[in-house]
Amino acid sequence: MACIISSCAALSTQSLLSADTLLTSSTRSIKPNSLSWGSSFPTTHISISINNNNPSSLNKTSFIQAAWTRRSRGELAKKPNKKSWKQRTDMYMRPFLLNVFFSRRFIQAKVMHRGTSKVVSVATTNAKDLRHSLPSLTDHNACRIVGKLIAERSKEADVYAMSYEPRKDERIEGKLGIVIDTIKENGIIFV
Repeated sequence: MACIISSCAALSTQSLLSADTLLTSSTRSIKPNSLSWGSSFPTTHISISINNNNPSSLNKTSFIQAAWTRRSRGELAKKPNKKSWKQRTDMYMRPFLLNVFFSRRFIQAKVMHRGTSKVVSVATTNAKDLRHSLPSLTDHNACRIVGKLIAERSKEADVYAMSYEPRKDERIEGKLGIVIDTIKENGIIFV
């Protein structure tokens, strides 16, 4: 690799020297002395001048900033951080979110407030009071108990409506369906 780079550097200096002597001919007509891949590229000189008089105008009209936000430059100037209506209002329309986790050993459910990320209520079969009283910590009966506890603890915290957002390719059936149905039966409204 170092040999290739040094030979390319030598070729570019040789072509520059020969270009200085032959000003009338183009750079493509000059034939290099070797047949390496680096000799097939024409040599170019790039000069960059940066004017730092007004850096804010450079940032407002730069192509990179417009491409980063995936909008045109005019749209970027009008609305810099515009979110959709659902993104702006979903947190307030449905503030409490149910999160259910199924492990091989236990089931856990919690209700969180989206805006503040505070946990309102938690119920798990791995708790000390339930761990020794239930015959199985992961069966359908345990799902019903977790749903009932979440509903009771949410009502104590004055939460009477919540929502559940299923993950990608997740169906509301089986154990998850039992937990959600039990919460509904105990007086919680799903939005």
